[in-house]
Amino acid sequence: MRKTSMLLLEILLLVLAVIFLSPIYMMVVNSFKNRAELYENALALPTSFSFQFYKEAMQKMNFFTAIGNSLYVTIVSVLIVIVLASMTAWMLVRTDNKLSKIIFMTLVATMLIPFQTLMMPLMQVMDWIRTNLHLPMLNTHEGLIYMNVGFASGMAVFLYHGFIKSIPIDLEEAATIDGCSKFGVFWRIVFPMLTNITITVAILNVISLWNDYLLPSLTLADKGLRTIPLSTFYFFGEFTIVWNQAMAGLTLTIIPVVIFYMLAQKYIIKGIASGAVK
Repeated sequence: MRKTSMLLLEILLLVLAVIFLSPIYMMVVNSFKNRAELYENALALPTSFSFQFYKEAMQKMNFFTAIGNSLYVTIVSVLIVIVLASMTAWMLVRTDNKLSKIIFMTLVATMLIPFQTLMMPLMQVMDWIRTNLHLPMLNTHEGLIYMNVGFASGMAVFLYHGFIKSIPIDLEEAATIDGCSKFGVFWRIVFPMLTNITITVAILNVISLWNDYLLPSLTLADKGLRTIPLSTFYFFGEFTIVWNQAMAGLTLTIIPVVIFYMLAQKYIIKGIASGAVK
């Protein structure tokens, strides 16, 4: 009976894997097909594996500029989120009072608000800041990074908060007795113990920010500033869609984040379990 249950479970998992991987299969396979092959059978393998459409897609997307923009925005945003969220969560855990609880619950509550309900008021506020305070919040990578940090901090603080609770405070007290400052206690004692959850926060935010289309599309207008997801817009015209180039462009878009995820995936479940459950 148990073997039958395990077999059924494996079959179910295999079916789910096929369902979830089928869009990726179609994207990769169709990136090698010409227009006639693509419309004839989208599921079939191509007659030849030519990288012609990848070359055309890279030229049309201005690929290297776009990937440089995405790398800059994503890396800087993630680093700032890690630094600010880890320090914020540590202070909220170690200052256990009503104010810290209110701040923590407010940050967690921001995770429940859909971005779509905030995007128009957000753009109005950013435009007001640009007009009245003369700070370049729109059409700049720095403005996009600022908004990315704001939207990503809630979940990061939540994960760090749960993980820090498991760290014995005796270690910090011993370091303080030895003459270590608060800044030193955090960076020399606490932060090195947050490796698993830090990698988890980094992975989740890299995937989210790298693939984000909506916020950059509202923020960045100049072609030279566009990130990788925005560059795929070139393949979708008003009346025609160049599907083979679009599939090649989308494949190029996901390759970096897939490689990053595969290299660091073992930390995800471990970090989330340690941070969110404790």
